Amino acid sequence: MPDPYQTLGVAPTASADDIKKAYRQLARELHPDVNPGDDRAEARFKEVAQAYELLSNPEARARYDQYGSGGGMNFGDPFGQGGMGGLGDLFDAFFGGGGPFGGGRQRGPSGPPRGPDLEVSAALDFTEAVFGCEHEVKIRTAISCEDCEGSGAAPGTTSETCSDCGGSGEQRVVRQSLLGQIVSTTVCRRCSGEGHVVASPCPNCSGEGRTVTERSYIVSIPGGVDQGSVLRLSGRGAVGARGGPSGDLYVKISVRPHDRFVRQGSDLIEELRVSMTQAALGHHLAYETLDGSEDLVIPKGTQTGRVFRLKRRGVPHGASRGDLMVHVVVVTPTDLTDDEEVILEDFATRRGEDIARPDTGLLSKIRSAFR
Repeated sequence: MPDPYQTLGVAPTASADDIKKAYRQLARELHPDVNPGDDRAEARFKEVAQAYELLSNPEARARYDQYGSGGGMNFGDPFGQGGMGGLGDLFDAFFGGGGPFGGGRQRGPSGPPRGPDLEVSAALDFTEAVFGCEHEVKIRTAISCEDCEGSGAAPGTTSETCSDCGGSGEQRVVRQSLLGQIVSTTVCRRCSGEGHVVASPCPNCSGEGRTVTERSYIVSIPGGVDQGSVLRLSGRGAVGARGGPSGDLYVKISVRPHDRFVRQGSDLIEELRVSMTQAALGHHLAYETLDGSEDLVIPKGTQTGRVFRLKRRGVPHGASRGDLMVHVVVVTPTDLTDDEEVILEDFATRRGEDIARPDTGLLSKIRSAFR
């Protein structure tokens, strides 16, 4: 790995703020969106991100300062799961803070901060998950303050334009470097990037523009959801401070098991236990599916392992639907009476089958030897 200090163009004694500023400046210049088709700029961009990932971590930076790049450290992939330290600041540089996927604090001219996303669980019965349903969820969330209507200002007053940034939410900082003057844009500290300040906060919400309460929502669960499915309800999360937009609500699905059916993708599976005589002679039964009763014929001579497919009686997926697979298991009786044993012995004799019944006394001796 190249020297991260040289990569970012800073001295080994540089402060964390100087490292961050250098990184953000280089990231803007080298980003692939700014340099489409430039492989060299893209490679340099990745080196800059990896260098910042290292130097923005105090412990990793201290190990590097002591041992250098041969100190047995694993810097990882700055674009993988372990590299969000550098990418978080890159998103801040390009998207105004918080990342491009929502849930973060949007600063500057974009307005008040967006509210956080929330997550709630919904436990469904098996049939509800298969066919869909209307399900109520409850969650504690932030709502707009009724007294100040979300402004954060006390009733009868209004917020004021920030005098430090003139309402832009940003401040420009000029810094001298070896390359000359570098102008960087930072979030206004006084108004936190909102462009206005509340001189007289609302007493009900302490100037936040929102209060916390419990809310109920009726969620339309589509048919075919499975264990671990997540539904996104746009704009149903917590409201942002001082009139900021609401985040999203994510509903995580859990499904209670069925006493008969097991789901496998879009198909349903059941083991149907039939008696030896039913399998040998054939059997006609009313078989209960999730849709109601179906005629199921077990032909005579059916063996264990035979599968009967009931088409379109499984789980919906798109415009189609899976099947219901009935796996037959032939059950051998274990509680025969003496008369029933005589009947079976006669049956075996008629079929010419040799039945050498084990000596019960011998079996007892064998079992005793292995105790």
